[in-house]
Amino acid sequence: MRRFLVLLFCLAAAPAAAAQDTTGFREGVRLGVEYQPGVRPGLIVLPGPGLDSLRAIVRRDLDYSDRFEMITVSVAPEGTSGSSAGDGGLSYGIYKTMGAEMAVELSEASGGVSVRLHDLNLSRVRNQQVVPLPAPAEAGYRMEAHRLADEITRWASGTVGAAATRFLFVADGRIYRIDSDGADVTPLTPAGGTALSPVWSPDGQRFAYTRLESGRGAVVVHSFATGAKQTAPGSQTALNITPAFAPDGRTLAFAHSSESGTDIFTSNVAENCCAQRLTVGRYADNLSPTFSPDGRRIAFVSTRAGPPQIYAMAADGTDQELLAPFDYGATGSSNAPEWSPDGARVVFHREVSRSPQLFLVEVAGQRVRQLSSAGRNEDPTWAPDGRHVAFISDRSGRRQIWIVDIETGRVRQLQTPNAARLPSWSRRLAR
Repeated sequence: MRRFLVLLFCLAAAPAAAAQDTTGFREGVRLGVEYQPGVRPGLIVLPGPGLDSLRAIVRRDLDYSDRFEMITVSVAPEGTSGSSAGDGGLSYGIYKTMGAEMAVELSEASGGVSVRLHDLNLSRVRNQQVVPLPAPAEAGYRMEAHRLADEITRWASGTVGAAATRFLFVADGRIYRIDSDGADVTPLTPAGGTALSPVWSPDGQRFAYTRLESGRGAVVVHSFATGAKQTAPGSQTALNITPAFAPDGRTLAFAHSSESGTDIFTSNVAENCCAQRLTVGRYADNLSPTFSPDGRRIAFVSTRAGPPQIYAMAADGTDQELLAPFDYGATGSSNAPEWSPDGARVVFHREVSRSPQLFLVEVAGQRVRQLSSAGRNEDPTWAPDGRHVAFISDRSGRRQIWIVDIETGRVRQLQTPNAARLPSWSRRLAR
């Protein structure tokens, strides 16, 4: 609960949001993990005439997928094309000497962009397709480029990427939206208000958040397409925080505060009815619900045993039990749980030596693993690929969004307005 008390009183100022450079490339860093080159296949995005912005976006997205060792080349080496080249007109041997196992070729084509994935070891084109793209100046161009990168990731690794996603976050009391690579920062709520706890709907067409007004906080569901706003049933009075959509998008869970404590409610936002109380606080606080991917369980925070810790229950409020074991004295309060896309884990932050750090708990077996140790790290949220977690950290000197690959430990920063808080990572966004 500290997460929200601090937010109510300590929201820091932020400058106006600004778009970021979409063509520059910055390497991430890896902390805490010894990574051996060669574990991931080497991949190169081939240079060529035109399409420089597209290549930069695709290359960055492929790198951020953490599934490849990216090999940089600014111009094509001599002898890499010609009549004696391999399938597709490339001399595969030269790129293989650079450590590449696969190569991505982008070229202009009638109706869009021609995309080829070359398998350098087998000396053949593994996949190829002509993809229609909007003009670079059109609003949808960058998202289509991200979708293209995700498809190339699927071709090369068997798993689709997470580039065609966005974040919601809070800065200076406003909710913003930002692309997965840090571009196109867009305010979604007006200046001068106070908004908290943004969360995406499963279909990416809406978001829910707490709107603070006159000492009250209603949960509002906002449609991206129409701008229509709906107050969640049961949240019209008192303070209501930490909304979370069920996987079907029809049910919304949230924490409702009263004089006797804070309890988790659900309501049917599809039919605008049917608020239901799931916990009975008895002067304890129950908050921060998060649904399992099948919708059958809810993990949440409760102070019933003292400091906030992570519990779980059935979606109807029955079968409540401690989910993440804790050790008084060694660790402190736990907050901000979020269920992983595969349902196997819950990520959260927990106080260690008075500093919040990221943890994972395996749902089967309840084994707890610490993910971070440098700086203050809190409010984690999963990528749809299930291997990346975004979180808020002050390791750069101010609260910013950072992303960690939980398999390699590689972390990178997402530049946002000052004092970013409470990130929420979308699922892959459909057209």
